[in-house]
Parts: sequence; C-alpha cells; structure tokens
Amino acid sequence: MTDLVTGPDGLPRCAWGASTPDYAFYHDEEWGRPLRGDDALYERLTLEAFQSGLSWLTILRKRQAFRLAFAGFRIERVARYGEADVARLMADAGIVRNRAKIEAAVANARAASELPEGLSALLWSFAPPPRAARPRSFAEVPATSPESVAMAKALKKRGFRFVGPTTAYALMQATGMVDDHLADCHAGGDRAGV
Repeated sequence: MTDLVTGPDGLPRCAWGASTPDYAFYHDEEWGRPLRGDDALYERLTLEAFQSGLSWLTILRKRQAFRLAFAGFRIERVARYGEADVARLMADAGIVRNRAKIEAAVANARAASELPEGLSALLWSFAPPPRAARPRSFAEVPATSPESVAMAKALKKRGFRFVGPTTAYALMQATGMVDDHLADCHAGGDRAGV
C-alpha cells in the first residue's frame, strides 16, 4: 500500500483515510483539524485511551454508543459517576468493556473538572509550533514527540490515567495540535486558530 492514494472523488489522501468510508469521513472532516473545548477534548482523550491496543475503526464504529454511555462526554456529569455507573458501563455491549479503561475515563473526568485552566488550555499548551513542511511518508511520522511525553507526564501528575506518550501524540494528531496529514493530502494544512 502506498502512503498516499487518490480516492474515487479524485482527491489525494493519506492511505489509511481511504481504506473504509468510516475512515474517509473521519480523515477528511475531523483528524488533524484544530479542536478546542473541554468536553470535546475530553471525548477525544477518552476515545484515544479506549483505542489503546485496538483498531481505531472499532472505536469510530462505537462512538455513538460511547457518547450515550458517557453522557455526551460532559466532564461534570462523568466526574460524578460512581460504582453503579461503572457496573452499567461494564454491561454495555455497545462500548469497549474494559474496567481499567472505564475507571480511567471516570477518574480523568474528575481530574479534568479540577483543572483551574481547563482541559483545553492545558492540552493546547503542549502544541508544538507548526512544522515547516508536512511529512512526505508515514515513515516520517513519529509515535511520540517531546511534547507528547511532556503532556503525558503533566496529565499523570494531575491524576489522569491511561494517557501515555503514544496516546498523547495520537490525541495531538487527532485534534490538530500537530498536522500529520501527508504533504500532498488534500485534508492537511489546517492549523487555523492555533
């Protein structure tokens, strides 16, 4: 598989973004676009943590069920979840039923609710300056960065769980803190508002 493919619509895109309709929409409309807002970033942080060890496609296809299960990812609501909610989530076949990840999502909501600067401000404080050029191949795309290592360390210090440097870097890619769309991909280059 080449790193860049031209889809049926004639647009060049990162190969992973052309592999299924679910990925194509996500690639073209969300991945790499700047995202702000505490609840919106909490959703992405939670989904990236649930993805650990799984296919992102699995998470995308369960996203609506996750939104229902986690009260639309409203931090203040999830922060109040107790053991009965964890038991309810463990019985929900629509989501990934992993106790450690579910408990981390609740703990992360509690940690996010206590951030004086808010989750969005904290996460975006680790965004690196835009690169001079986007990567030309996936071989140039790292799994972590100094910024993602620092982000993971800062989150852990504040009580967040299940967010290591690789998950933090995936979050940075997904939310436009870094632009890892390949150089000739039609969807890259949107760092507006950074």
